[in-house]
Amino acid sequence: MENTKDYIQSLIDYFNGYLSLTKDEIAFVSKVFIPRRIKRRQFILQEGDVCKLNTFVVEGCFKMYLVDENAKEHNLQFAIENWWVGDIGSFHNETPSKLYIEALEHSIILQVKKEDQLRLFVEYPKFNRIFRVFTENALVAAQRRILQNISSTAEERYLDFMQSYPSLINRISNVQIASYLGVTPEFLSIVRKRLSKS
Repeated sequence: MENTKDYIQSLIDYFNGYLSLTKDEIAFVSKVFIPRRIKRRQFILQEGDVCKLNTFVVEGCFKMYLVDENAKEHNLQFAIENWWVGDIGSFHNETPSKLYIEALEHSIILQVKKEDQLRLFVEYPKFNRIFRVFTENALVAAQRRILQNISSTAEERYLDFMQSYPSLINRISNVQIASYLGVTPEFLSIVRKRLSKS
């Protein structure tokens, strides 16, 4: 793939934002992270698959969602540049996933196998610290979302979404946002109109 070094550099820059990497660490990252081009509406995970790859987004946008027994989608996460996406439970436990991960835009990703990620932790302990920090950040965000869902109004959740993810607002549809917030698109439209008048 062309520009592979440029794609890897975006990940190196991301890691350096936490802790500076040595030449050996950079070389190992460059070896085990594999770049892929993903088309819009292409899946990198589907229900029933085991999530065997951890994914870093270089360019583009993804949604991770569950489809319930009534064939309704429930968005759990969006991922854009410099974000990670994957079914953590399936990845670590090597069990079939109940989730889908689908590209909302033409995208470029870097993926690492579980065994290579574990080698990264063992051979270069610095990555243990880096991954722990952003895993903790993800857990904090997940807990915050759970609390919002049980204690906040739809309007409050939408306002928080706009404040927390301003770069997403113009990249995903109102239908996708509504699914993430747990409301219908029609109800979200009412909320938006009410906020525009206030």
